[in-house]
Amino acid sequence: MAVAVLPVVVTLPKKPLPAGRPREWYVAHNRRLKTMRLVIALLDSGVYDPSQAGDRRIRATADRIGVHPPSDITCRMVRGLLNYGR
Repeated sequence: MAVAVLPVVVTLPKKPLPAGRPREWYVAHNRRLKTMRLVIALLDSGVYDPSQAGDRRIRATADRIGVHPPSDITCRMVRGLLNYGR
């Protein structure tokens, strides 16, 4: 039985966020970062179409790359970003 080898995920070092912004800004910023990480991981795994990216697959990908399970809003953003440029 062949074993699939997943690509190694390399992340950039984290920098502190700027101080003094409203809490909503930080929430939206972190949600966008998580969305981008998930989209990159999905693309690397061969998911190119939003119809292939159900909530279950997105959450499994989040678990695989080591981020907290995304909310329904983040899952919608992932599908929207996959759909961008089509």
